[in-house]
Amino acid sequence: QRYQRRVRKAVVSTQSTGEQLLAQVGFRRYIVRPVFSQHTKSNKHKMERFMPLGGNFVASFYAPITLTNSPAVLFKVEGDGSVTLLSTGTLLSCDPDRVVCKRVVLSGHPYKIQKRAAVVRYLFHNREDIAYFKPVQVRTKHGRRGHIKEALGTHGHCKITFDKPIQQSDTVLLPLYKRVFPKWHFEYF
Repeated sequence: QRYQRRVRKAVVSTQSTGEQLLAQVGFRRYIVRPVFSQHTKSNKHKMERFMPLGGNFVASFYAPITLTNSPAVLFKVEGDGSVTLLSTGTLLSCDPDRVVCKRVVLSGHPYKIQKRAAVVRYLFHNREDIAYFKPVQVRTKHGRRGHIKEALGTHGHCKITFDKPIQQSDTVLLPLYKRVFPKWHFEYF
């Protein structure tokens, strides 16, 4: 069963998401690979690539079901067998439906510009991707917004219409969110 743990205090900030850690929840100890995320009131939570230093965050991992509000502690196991305290907190819930999303940004460059329309390359690599992402709004680093109109050729070039003319030095961005699941790694310590 997957569950989340709300952490009150982080001591060290060098741990990345998916790294092997020792978790003690209640009276049980096991080795897990948690995914760190923000603790918000919404139903979607942004993944953190590293354990945040200070403030609250949630570490999600697969483990046996435990009563909520149990004390929880995360340790890092060193190569010589010693352990280092990373964070303390309590068990938040045993919810396998918690949505953790990772933000991914695709980027491309204008190839040819005609007033408000531009041909963009390196944003996609084939026509199928362009057709799939056609309803999504794109933006540039200078704040221009646009929509994909059509695919040009077979190599991922596409025509995009913007709200105002863009510059040749601008970069076209397509922000996307991908759901992330914790790695299924569990063993008793």
